Amino acid sequence: MRIRVATPDDAPAVVALRATVVPYLVRGVESTRKMIAEPPPGEAWTAFVAEVDARVVGWVSAERITSTSIANVGGINLLHVHPEHRRRGLGTALLTAATDHLRPLGIRRVRAMALSEALPFARRHSYEPSREVRYSALDLNPTPTLPEPPPGVRLRPIGDLDPHLLYVANVASAADEPGDVPVDAQSYESWQYDVWDNLGLDRASSIAAEVDGEVVAFSLVKRDGDRMWSDYTGSVPAYRGRGLARLTKMAALHRAAATGVRIAYTSNDETNAPMLAINARLGYRPVASQWSCLADLS
Repeated sequence: MRIRVATPDDAPAVVALRATVVPYLVRGVESTRKMIAEPPPGEAWTAFVAEVDARVVGWVSAERITSTSIANVGGINLLHVHPEHRRRGLGTALLTAATDHLRPLGIRRVRAMALSEALPFARRHSYEPSREVRYSALDLNPTPTLPEPPPGVRLRPIGDLDPHLLYVANVASAADEPGDVPVDAQSYESWQYDVWDNLGLDRASSIAAEVDGEVVAFSLVKRDGDRMWSDYTGSVPAYRGRGLARLTKMAALHRAAATGVRIAYTSNDETNAPMLAINARLGYRPVASQWSCLADLS
């Protein structure tokens, strides 16, 4: 057993491991390679892998969460170990490495994501489950019927937009997004890294609804081959209740399906009733749950 800092060359093995443990999470090799090689600025992001016989069988990443106004909050992101190598101490060793990385940064509160079957492990390490995140899948053959946009609303691929307009809409729509840590302080530079410059972002399939030159709703698509991830769908508060989030998501699904995507995945907080209702109407089926878990670092 060996725990070490991840390197860009680990990307293919990390993606293969993710496909085994959490196949509903979509991130390709090149975007994973870039994330390891060029981590987000200002977040002290790092990742660790667990090796057995020179084979990557575990992964975890850790970071300072900078998109929130709450101070000294860190994240440990989806620690996972290959099923054939569990119950041998690898998960504990990865968690220790991630925690040891965060503590010198002054992090006092940590949010971690855990698979449902890993909740006993989380509790043993003083992480308390807080919120359920539900994962769903939609087969895109056939795609849902796409209605015409209402008068005054123009649908555009985000690749045709000034990214600053999309950023403004993203900040406005995310301000009341349910979660343990509010997303209320994301800088443009951080958003640019996470969203606009992400190698998996499909700018042709990601769709925005525009009214009088402003983005009022949008649906982002990240893609890996014939699989896609609905990264974020939202509308600005003043335009909610008009079906525009659902419209942009349907348009994004149509664009993606027309270019070869066969299955779409997404996730929602258990309390996000509007998006859960939209997904149910579109035909999404539940595939898994994870839990946001919280712990204090002494």
